[in-house]
Amino acid sequence: MNTCNCEGCELRSLFFEFVSNSEIESICTRKKERTFKKGEIIIHEGEGIKDFMYLKNGLVKLYRKGFHDKEQIICFALPFDFVSLLSIFSEKNYKYSVAAIEDSTTCNIDLDEVKQVALHNGKFALNIMEKTSRVTDMIILNFMDVKEKRLFGRIAYILLYFADKVYHKNTFELPVSRKEMAEYIGMTVENVIRTLSDFRKDGIIKIYGATIEIIDKERLERILELS
Repeated sequence: MNTCNCEGCELRSLFFEFVSNSEIESICTRKKERTFKKGEIIIHEGEGIKDFMYLKNGLVKLYRKGFHDKEQIICFALPFDFVSLLSIFSEKNYKYSVAAIEDSTTCNIDLDEVKQVALHNGKFALNIMEKTSRVTDMIILNFMDVKEKRLFGRIAYILLYFADKVYHKNTFELPVSRKEMAEYIGMTVENVIRTLSDFRKDGIIKIYGATIEIIDKERLERILELS
């Protein structure tokens, strides 16, 4: 775990827009960076909330354990998303887990210090509320987008999500397993495998191990819209 300085830090514009320079320096000199390898748990469901945490780089999944310890993926988080926002002001313990699906780095700030700033700085507190609301809206809208689709549309959704929102290119290494895809879209692993195979046979995608290449993006977008 390394202490990082605030020189050019993304937090200045992303988070501390309404905080004085002295408050910024006070927080930034004590914030910590933590690195996680792919597959490592960043937050365990049920553990106490001590830090205000955002994802500096990498890619993570937020999930909960359901019946028979079956995972339900809530959402994926990209760099600069505040991965701890959902619970930090309403709960003492996390209601979900966070795991790295790519090598990732988080920036951690002592939560009590953040709360102290919020108590004395209304604009800062409102900024935090706005970011929390956006995270919640994103999860709800993504959930509705996925659940209203049939199987082919759900697979098209997740492929286009990684192509357009995460990697910004049509050829990428899929960061999640077929099992994780199934957990996210609420389908069986067999359905995921069969649909990917159908897309490949129809010339919509090519599959090279873990690498996906979208060949006919227009058709994939049409499947998403119509399924």
